[in-house]
This record gives sequence, C-alpha cells and structure tokens, in this order.
Amino acid sequence: MKELYVERVLGGLYGLLVGDAAGVPYEFKAPSELPRLDALELPPPPGWQPAHDTAPPGAWSDDGAQALCLLESLLEQGRLDLADFGHRLVDWYAHGHLAVEGKTFDVGAQTRKALTAIQRGVPAERAGLGGERDNGNGSLMRVLPLALWHRGSDDELARDAARQSLVTHAHPRSQVACAVYCLWARYTLHGQDDAWERAASTLRGLCVDRADWQAEARTVVRPGEVLGGHGSGYVVDSLHSARWALEEGSFVRVVQRAISLGDDTDTTACIAGGIAGLRFGYGAIPSRWLATLAGRPLVAPLEARLLTHLGLA
Repeated sequence: MKELYVERVLGGLYGLLVGDAAGVPYEFKAPSELPRLDALELPPPPGWQPAHDTAPPGAWSDDGAQALCLLESLLEQGRLDLADFGHRLVDWYAHGHLAVEGKTFDVGAQTRKALTAIQRGVPAERAGLGGERDNGNGSLMRVLPLALWHRGSDDELARDAARQSLVTHAHPRSQVACAVYCLWARYTLHGQDDAWERAASTLRGLCVDRADWQAEARTVVRPGEVLGGHGSGYVVDSLHSARWALEEGSFVRVVQRAISLGDDTDTTACIAGGIAGLRFGYGAIPSRWLATLAGRPLVAPLEARLLTHLGLA
C-alpha cells in the first residue's frame, strides 16, 4: 500500500512537470496546425519549430516553476504562507528560481501584474487581480503540490487551495476552481474511481457558509453538463479540458489529448497530466519522456523532502 501511495504522489508531481514540458513546444498553435495525436511527443517530431526559442529542450514553463515554488514554500514553512510564497514567485519571475537553467519564459500577463505589485510592496494576499475578466488559469496550473503535501481536512485543503490563488488570481471563480481541483486530486490520490463527483459534492457542502463561492461553484463545476475540450487560458475551460482529456486510459494519451486542443497546450497538459499521474502512477509516465525532462536536479531534493513529510521516505 505504501509503494502504491508513493507511486501516485510521484506520479502527480512528475505528471504535471512532464505534461507541462510536453506541451511547451506546441503552444499558441490551433488544433488544425498540430501534428497528428500520436506524434505529439516529448521532444516534438523532427522539423517541428518550438513555440519558445529561448526555452531549453524538455523544460517546464511557468506552470512547473510556480508549482515547485509552492511546494518549496510549503516544505520550508510547514504551512501555506502567502508572503513567503509570493516572495518565491517574485524570485522565479526576476531571477529564474526553479526554472530550468534559470530561464523564465511564458509569463502570463495577469501573473506579471501581480508579481510586479509585490515587488512594489503590495502584500501577497492582496496582489492578485479580482475582476471577472481576471480568471486566467495561472493559479490552477500550479496548485497540485498543495494537494500532495496537505494532511488537513477536506475543508482546510479547499480553503488553502483558494487562498494560494489570491497571490495572482483573486476572483472567487479562480479560487473555487483551485479548491475543486485539489479535492479532485486528493480523491484520485486515494484511489477513488468517482473522484471528480466526490470533489464536486464536497465543494457544494463547503459553499453553504460562503456566499461568494456559491454562484461561482455552479459556474466552475457545471453540474449535469458534459463539456468538451477547449485549449483556452480561461480557468473554467482549463479545468474541464483536463476532465475531457482524462477520459483516455493511459498517461500518454491523456497528455496527448490535452495538447491536441491547441493554444495553451502546456497548461492544459500540465493540469491534466498531474491528475493522470495520480491516477496511473509514476511508472505509467514513459521513460523516454522522463529522460527528456530537463531540470530533474531541481526536483530531486523537493521530492525527497515531500516523501519525508508524508512519512513515505
């Protein structure tokens, strides 16, 4: 049982990083411009022109770097400390902390504004933009390590997931998306076949005393609707695109299906890849993809500390 849990924890951590890295070369392309589904590989097919000229081959993007900043902060502080987390995000943005080869690329406009505000002295918990149009997927893409690290109740996990969103994406819609995603991840980690349905049900219960969450929960969860995939950067699209991709039966196919949606390919594949890693385990991630993943030395110490924190070392 312990071995299976380790498989799932590492699957989630590396699943998000591999998904992100696999999607990076294909970003900004329409679905019709992409190679066929089974050719969406890491690295990309010969002759493919990567989306980011400055990105090291096999590198994760802002998604993976921010996720590692969150994990590092949790392990260092022993709790969700928004001031510390915000500081680490600024260190990534300004100096390439936890970015592969220290190279920061593909920074979202909303995140850039929030981190610039922190640099000016705005407290991290008040730095995020909170308008209805400020619901990009930038806080959702990085939140999975919280679900891996967290040992509190479902209520505490959901509220912490929402709180970490405040640093860059403060609207309740983004907060709720992060909360339901972390619940989905937790139930998947524990082997629940109906993990999404359980997460949605738990979220509805948590909304009883949160008026600002109630309407947004309906927008985010979309009960009774079967949504297709859309590769946009809108947080609700990203969440449900991951659900759509996870209809596939293997880690590889989940990531390839996520990338096939085009546009924000790295983030869609990161969000889907994290859950797929939890579901299928570390061993389901192809060795050829893991071998291509750059920056492994950055992950190794965090991986070891996470397993020690969970009592799995």
